[in-house]
Amino acid sequence: MSAILEGTPDKRLAVVTGRAYPEQAQATAACLGAQVLETAAYDFANGEMYVRFTEPVRGADVFVLQAHTDPINTWIMEQLLMVDALKRASARSITVVAPFLGYSRQDKKHQGREPITARLMFDLFRTAGADRIMTVDLHASQEQGFFNGPVDHLTAMPVLLDYVRGSMSLSEATMVSPDAGRIRVSEQWAAKLGGLPLAFIHKTRDITRPNHAEAHGIIGDVEARDCIVVDDMIDTAGTICEAVRTLYDAGARSITLVATHGLLSGPAIERLKNCGAREIVLMDTVPVPQEKRLPNMTVLSAAPLLAAGIRSVFESGSVSTLLDGLPGDIRPRNIYA
Repeated sequence: MSAILEGTPDKRLAVVTGRAYPEQAQATAACLGAQVLETAAYDFANGEMYVRFTEPVRGADVFVLQAHTDPINTWIMEQLLMVDALKRASARSITVVAPFLGYSRQDKKHQGREPITARLMFDLFRTAGADRIMTVDLHASQEQGFFNGPVDHLTAMPVLLDYVRGSMSLSEATMVSPDAGRIRVSEQWAAKLGGLPLAFIHKTRDITRPNHAEAHGIIGDVEARDCIVVDDMIDTAGTICEAVRTLYDAGARSITLVATHGLLSGPAIERLKNCGAREIVLMDTVPVPQEKRLPNMTVLSAAPLLAAGIRSVFESGSVSTLLDGLPGDIRPRNIYA
């Protein structure tokens, strides 16, 4: 069911979702005071998919939520079909909401004869009929230039910062960047947490071996400190657990791991279980099922952040204001997924 938000009587907002993670869309719609538009979707015997919206969307501003989770190619294809159906149904505007954007790590060529798949993803959505893209913590922010239209690049930082402030003492804490590429983000975290000291791990990545990096040392003082390691994603957890080992070898007292996207593929859970981290804090930009949740793992809901972003776009407001925190009427919502 679509909704008309207060103060926008001439505009109609509709939230639709695919089958990858409907619970997230329902939680997001609840934050907006709306309901998810009913969608008929099923698979043919040969694996092809069918999508149809059961209510008119003509003239509506439609936000298409889909989690790019396993099986990732299936759910990306379903979202593309949804966008195409909306375009043909005369939606006023179509915004693709992909909290974790699949293939975003493949944003440049390391070797000859490689694709730049992140660019291809944006091209596919544009061709299908998307007017804008909304996502959370892209692997590289410059990927926004791959889309010929607006990209609303949300960040989970305000939500994660609020949790970290309330869950641990910061008097002897140090921010740690897991590699040189995340130093700028770690600097922002350190400043927002009251000017914490900063360290970073020097590591190299073998471009011929996926999900593999090797730590060589630490720049900065972490001895007897409570270290906070912030990264954009945890996939197989090999590199982040190597960072934990390196920090403990350097004398760190405790380590808190914080990441936006908890992909948790393959051996990730076993590695995280045995790595010795004090706490692992994730967002549910992709679903984190109960069987993958550890006793020291906290999963925060992305729904309030997505709702704030959607409302800002729908009301022609500024998404950048969300860098300073969520609106007062959305912030008190349940933060746990």
